[in-house]
Amino acid sequence: MELQNLTQSVISIAKEAGAFIREQYFLFNEKDVQTKSRNNLVSYVDLNAEKILVERLKQVLPESGFITEEKTISQTNSEWQWIIDPLDGTTNFIHGIPAFAVSIGLMQDRKMKAGVVYEIMRDECFSAFDGSKSQLNGKTIYVSERKTLADSLVATGFPYEKYDYLPKYLKALENFMQNTRGIRRIGSAAVDLAYTACGRFDGFFEYNLNAWDVAAGAFIVQQAGGRVTDFSGKENYIFVREIIATNDLIHQEMQKVIQNQNS
Repeated sequence: MELQNLTQSVISIAKEAGAFIREQYFLFNEKDVQTKSRNNLVSYVDLNAEKILVERLKQVLPESGFITEEKTISQTNSEWQWIIDPLDGTTNFIHGIPAFAVSIGLMQDRKMKAGVVYEIMRDECFSAFDGSKSQLNGKTIYVSERKTLADSLVATGFPYEKYDYLPKYLKALENFMQNTRGIRRIGSAAVDLAYTACGRFDGFFEYNLNAWDVAAGAFIVQQAGGRVTDFSGKENYIFVREIIATNDLIHQEMQKVIQNQNS
């Protein structure tokens, strides 16, 4: 199946899972929450949405493997691999904050080939495939053209575990607060990256992230003309648990702020 048609299939699958999540949003009871760790929550909604995704994506690429947040399937040694987060922004969902997304990335031999981020409550579907421009609901999108950090709006997220890097992170955050137009924290890395891809944010940084948090969204940023690296500037960012994603124009400035806290 060619990538364009495959991506359209993935968009439909993301919207199917999103429809289930949206329905549950209005029915959900917090007693159904399970705790993976103190600030890491999961519900039957995450689990069932992941099962929907796995079942449908298997039909699209029967020989594909999966890297998933909820680990309803373990199959990671295939040429083609789906990297999926069925509900990125679970804590928002549980607390009734309508900012969360389905995130689906596709790799071939560890190279990203397609990505879809569906922000459910806004019915906004961001997508891209290798060789294409990124799209939002079928219309081409691009990163912003702001050239300086001082003119930029930057997004970030806070870690829910592994706080050893927190002092350096807070120093970087202080610098960004004093030298940008502002900081935003939505609570979903997939949404942050999608917003960077379409120019709502000019840059995004976070640490202690997993592959399923960033794979699809970061690829969409790249296909929209942006740049994505780890904190040291390397482009192999998916599995290193730290990320800077920008419009490219402010990338060096953002990276310098973060690196200065590590020196």
